[in-house]
Amino acid sequence: MTTLTTPLLKTNLPGIPLLNRGKVRDVYAVDDTRLLFVATDRISAFDCVMPNGIPDKGRILTQLSLFWFQRLRDSVRSMIVRNHLISANVSVYPTPLKAFRDQLEGRSMLVRKLKIVPVECIVRGYLAGSGWKEYQKSGSVCGIKLPPGLRESDKLPTPIFTPSTKAENGHDMNITVPEMAAQVGNRTAQQLEDMSQQLYAAAADYALMRGIIIADTKFEFGIDVDGGNLILADEVLTPDSSRFWDVEKYEPGRAQDSFDKQFVRDYLESLDWNKEPPAPTLPDEIVARTREKYLEAYQRLTGKALA
Repeated sequence: MTTLTTPLLKTNLPGIPLLNRGKVRDVYAVDDTRLLFVATDRISAFDCVMPNGIPDKGRILTQLSLFWFQRLRDSVRSMIVRNHLISANVSVYPTPLKAFRDQLEGRSMLVRKLKIVPVECIVRGYLAGSGWKEYQKSGSVCGIKLPPGLRESDKLPTPIFTPSTKAENGHDMNITVPEMAAQVGNRTAQQLEDMSQQLYAAAADYALMRGIIIADTKFEFGIDVDGGNLILADEVLTPDSSRFWDVEKYEPGRAQDSFDKQFVRDYLESLDWNKEPPAPTLPDEIVARTREKYLEAYQRLTGKALA
């Protein structure tokens, strides 16, 4: 049996200004133009952070995001999709950060400071999760009418863009594209949809070759304060932000086995818990199996072991 490392639930970088502890990431101010993102091993579900974490999860999320940043930069040909990454090499970080190498190695990114767009950009290629629940009630998802007779986990005729609000604490809420446009403006809304659809298409095509279906995913973007351009930010196509299914086991008409935190959600759904804080502690077997799923997703998609 694999010996699990102690999860890193909270970073401590004395002298470096902490801006925010999110559901997973700790964000620090480096200077006026740069931030430090550190992915901890915290895990959230139903917008609640669990009291215990998943060992190596932050490293997996960071390394997989770095893979996708590189892959998508080279794969999306019809538009320029820049990202916020400056470096993930601690050796070239500003000197004050190097003292914290033990906390930063493999799980941190030095990134450009952006004005974050307050919208989660979700693309769904398959009918699952909250989309499936909504479809059963109304035949639509986020105001988008879908064909009748679809089953759970069916592939959609074309991927759909279904944004949501971005809540740092509490629950994200699905919104329609017109509602998003009212919030961010028509031009920005169209750019967000176009970029998200093209990123999803490129990633989904690649993942299929690696034996993984990307059922849905979410992207986050920020605005470059100097040029006013949309920049891909945060994490990209990880088990925290996506539903990953095994191609060989895919069978529409039911919920699918997944390589993502749906496994944790399914466990929590079996409990008598109202999905409000405080969240329950995850049993050791759920922690270990979740780590295995995240790691397998990373290894399948990248073709290499976790560094």
